[in-house]
Amino acid sequence: MTDTTAAPPFDLGPQTLIVARLADGVRDEQLGDGTPCPGCAVRNMLGHLTGLAVAFRDAARKDLGPMTDTPPDAAAPEIGPGWREELAKALDELADAWRDPAAWTGMTRAGGVDLPGEVAGAVVANELVIHGWDLARATGQAYTPDPAALAAAHGFLAAAAARGEPGSGVFGPVVPVPDDAPLLDRAVGLSGRDPGWTRG
Repeated sequence: MTDTTAAPPFDLGPQTLIVARLADGVRDEQLGDGTPCPGCAVRNMLGHLTGLAVAFRDAARKDLGPMTDTPPDAAAPEIGPGWREELAKALDELADAWRDPAAWTGMTRAGGVDLPGEVAGAVVANELVIHGWDLARATGQAYTPDPAALAAAHGFLAAAAARGEPGSGVFGPVVPVPDDAPLLDRAVGLSGRDPGWTRG
């Protein structure tokens, strides 16, 4: 039975739409280009986004299995010929699954890790925000994340950095960013990315 006692903290839909638009703007000749994620080409980032959308959709539904058990660094995912439609569908289903208040309650699993639903929601917001930035930078597209998703991502990253070893970020060593920098730059730095990264 679905828990309807409280609304979800925020809607992932606006951020999934932004990521879907970025993916739609990727040109075929850019698929082999590098991204701010070391060793990860654009095609791998798109494959990762598809996989995480499916995994966190299932995590929201508490439908635990192979997708929720796979570690995020298991392999550099590839994409098939229908990747555009596949990613768009997965992102849409992800957003819909997290609109259920029950997704944010109880325990679930993602990346092979058991965690509370509300934490999983913050994790996927972070993934969408930071990897959206990765994709935008790698393909030369403008990027303004959804404010609610960005706030959740920054909060998650700040807490993760505070709990970890000094200078440790989710995706690499924290990159120092001025306190008065835009929130996106601060989140990117906390994640372990360099906000000044450009295509080389």
